Amino acid sequence: MICNKIKMLRAERNWTQAELAQRLGISRQAVISIEKSRYYPSLDLAFKIATVFDCMIEDVFYRG
Repeated sequence: MICNKIKMLRAERNWTQAELAQRLGISRQAVISIEKSRYYPSLDLAFKIATVFDCMIEDVFYRG
């Protein structure tokens, strides 16, 4: 299973799910699904998420 730290990273920046969604160009529902590991983003979106948080992809996603 692939897990992520998106909720934690988002909270550290005081961003809402809607704000993150806007920065990524995706829906708020998609952010919710990714945070809860119900949906795994494409590799392209995973890199975009890491870029938005200014970190490496391995800092966002990990094997759980």
